[in-house]
Amino acid sequence: MKSINIVECKNEDDLKEVAILAKKIWHEFFPRIISEAQIDYMVEQFQSFDAMQDQVKHQQYHYHKVYEGDELVGYIGLQNQPDRLFLSKLYLKDLARGKHYATEMFEYVKKQAEKYCYSSVYLTCNKYNKHSLAVYEKFGFQWIDSVQTDIGNGFIMDDYILEYRLGTF
Repeated sequence: MKSINIVECKNEDDLKEVAILAKKIWHEFFPRIISEAQIDYMVEQFQSFDAMQDQVKHQQYHYHKVYEGDELVGYIGLQNQPDRLFLSKLYLKDLARGKHYATEMFEYVKKQAEKYCYSSVYLTCNKYNKHSLAVYEKFGFQWIDSVQTDIGNGFIMDDYILEYRLGTF
């Protein structure tokens, strides 16, 4: 069985690679859930190199590249917050899905949370992203709330908020 290697982004070149991959993944996965116009807008606002660079410099984000062998197949975006770790992004290319890599990625996220002494990890997930919601439930995430967020340009994110509780520190 193949495995993955996860490496924290250390410089702008790493972030540029992730931004290029993000655009591909979003256009591969999200057309069945949101419009192409919203995908383009969200990629530019949240997944572009400039957006990621700002998140790292000013919003306590850190990005991690996911490799299958020498191929970049996914990425993780985490944000350190005062009371818990925000799992902002956990994405895989289409050809890397179904190989249980998300399980390995989530184990990595849990280790990151433990490293920073967090008691929980939370995320937001589109209400119509049934597959990802099922995966997160399988990992032990609990639905704690729902939220509609106006992200500008006439677009709304309609999400569930899910949380995973780690051991007590």
